[in-house]
Amino acid sequence: MGFGFMAASTAPARAETCDDLWYARNEIYKAQGYCFRTARGISAFGNAGCQYDAVEDVPLSNSQRRTIADIAREERTRRCPR
Repeated sequence: MGFGFMAASTAPARAETCDDLWYARNEIYKAQGYCFRTARGISAFGNAGCQYDAVEDVPLSNSQRRTIADIAREERTRRCPR
């Protein structure tokens, strides 16, 4: 899927489903070392090499933060399950 590396304005627009949005958002966290807690997150990404248990501790660039915010906004607009 690879939405994590697209421009912030294109990631939500290109996602076709709520699952695409979820994956794109969490792909960014995985790349930065987040340790997933949910079965869905662990199943999709695993926790090998993870470093951060709290999402607030994950080091994100301003661009990544904007992309995550854009994706989350689109998830809310589409009423995707959380």
